[in-house]
Amino acid sequence: MYSLLRPLLFRLDPERAHVLTLLMLRVAGDLPPARWMLEWLYSAPCKPVSAFGLTFKNPVGLAAGYDKDALAVRGLAALGFGHLEIGTVTPRPQAGNPRPRLFRLIEDEALINRLGFPSRGAGFVQRRLRAAARGSLAEGLLGTGSPPRAIRRAWPLVLGVNIGKNRDTPNEEAVFDYLALLQNFAPLADYLAINVSSPNTEGLLRLQARQALEPLLSRLHQQRLIEQRALRRRVPLLVKLGPDLSEAELDEVVGAILDSGMDGIIVTNTSLGREGLRSRYRGEAGGLSGAPLRVRSEAVLQRVVRAVSGRIPIVSAGGIMSAADARRRLDMGATLIQLYTGLIYRGPALVKAIVTSL
Repeated sequence: MYSLLRPLLFRLDPERAHVLTLLMLRVAGDLPPARWMLEWLYSAPCKPVSAFGLTFKNPVGLAAGYDKDALAVRGLAALGFGHLEIGTVTPRPQAGNPRPRLFRLIEDEALINRLGFPSRGAGFVQRRLRAAARGSLAEGLLGTGSPPRAIRRAWPLVLGVNIGKNRDTPNEEAVFDYLALLQNFAPLADYLAINVSSPNTEGLLRLQARQALEPLLSRLHQQRLIEQRALRRRVPLLVKLGPDLSEAELDEVVGAILDSGMDGIIVTNTSLGREGLRSRYRGEAGGLSGAPLRVRSEAVLQRVVRAVSGRIPIVSAGGIMSAADARRRLDMGATLIQLYTGLIYRGPALVKAIVTSL
């Protein structure tokens, strides 16, 4: 199916193609016959994995960035994933960077994006998650229905929410954005991913420095304990890191994550590197993802696995374009993997191909 659809999508502007794909998945997810067809086509074998106190039906997830506003959760859940990560969500709505801001590097099987956290805001995403869990768009827009804990239990797979600060929030005040998002989404998500590594929000990468990161994570851990008592369950907190840290910086950051009581690490986000690219878009500003990120992402994974030494699980993302890539990440020590750009070039059948090969 995707082999027929891809040439049509690749004739469109990349961001327009993405919006169209999300719309199709949203419609299919809301129509039971279409959703059942997707489940029949793309259902993957059950190969459970335990991590962060959660059970994943398989180790393959959707990376943050694909469905930033939870528009197509039910459709995406029908594609065989073991988990979905929604977002990045910001507290207040923001438009992101000016267009064009997404570029398809076909010769390199890559993308460059400088989206800049476009988000409809926490309130909208909360309503969408409630709607998707009940299967009623109207109910979600009205914000009515069952309480959050009942909504969370309704999910057929693990749901994560990736959170980030608004672009106009100074780094010195970023903790307040992250705390507000933790309070908003702890009742709705199975885990939260703290994004401090997008290269497309000015100043955000500076939050990866240990002197900035450790106090931020400590405050979030303390708030998580408060939420834990109210919800009567632990909400795992993961930290998403970029691929461009030096080895010394990476060791410092991992130390801060471990000392702050975090539950896991996601490596890696997109890269500012441009080594070896052939496409005419290689000079565009933004974060690089896809096949060219494979080597760097694997190097970071190897370093983090060694630094963590089994104390917390690691999620590997970046440059996973095939079943062989996925198996190598798991063999290197990742507990879970996440896809994004691989889906653009290979289609949703990649999920089933990976899980079947494990």
